Amino acid sequence: MGFPVSLRVDDEHVGEETADAVFAWLREVDERFSPFKAGSEVSRYGRGELPAGDLSADLVEVLDLCERYRLATGGAFDARPPGRDFDPCAIVKGWSVQRAAGLLTAAGARRFCLNAGGDVVVGGGPWRVGVRHPEFADKLCAVLELTEGAVATSARYERGDHIVDGRTGAPATGLLSVSVVAPTLTVADAVATAAFAMGAEGVEWAAGQEGCEVYAVDAERRVLRTPGFPTATGAGAAAA
Repeated sequence: MGFPVSLRVDDEHVGEETADAVFAWLREVDERFSPFKAGSEVSRYGRGELPAGDLSADLVEVLDLCERYRLATGGAFDARPPGRDFDPCAIVKGWSVQRAAGLLTAAGARRFCLNAGGDVVVGGGPWRVGVRHPEFADKLCAVLELTEGAVATSARYERGDHIVDGRTGAPATGLLSVSVVAPTLTVADAVATAAFAMGAEGVEWAAGQEGCEVYAVDAERRVLRTPGFPTATGAGAAAA
């Protein structure tokens, strides 16, 4: 899906086979869910080649999540925005990496950090995670401290105006970046992307989602932060 993945596990009893299983799962997800691979299940579904009864349970789960956030945002978050092909990557990334974290905990990992393209799931903290400045690649705009849970960031700095407001079909430009802390990366990633698609109004919406804390920078360079956002001092262990 076009993003680097790194894994750190600090439990000596968790062997390399567990890490191998994590990366094997993520490679499987790339084959099955990439909209950029013509033979993937997602691409075939998007072209209308798969009837509902032939969909895998995993794709049904992803589609349900896509619909949940489409409805919750009044259509701003949409895996099939106007004029574009079906692309559920905004859901698949967080969902699949959270599933990978589940493989770690099932194997007995207590202290770990799984970083997928800047979206991070941790266990057994405290871990310090740096949130990249939306305009300066060599600077952090915040450092947060997590013991358990996840943080995801949606922004314009890596891929430009790639997030579309599904209500208009136009790129979302009301925010420079939005970071969401949540109990799972499934939620954190989906809420961050949905909030970004909504624009400035998305910050308040994200803050109202259960278990979510938000740090955002809007187009006027104003910082918007919920009181419970777990800020810390010092350098971060990973860039979100």
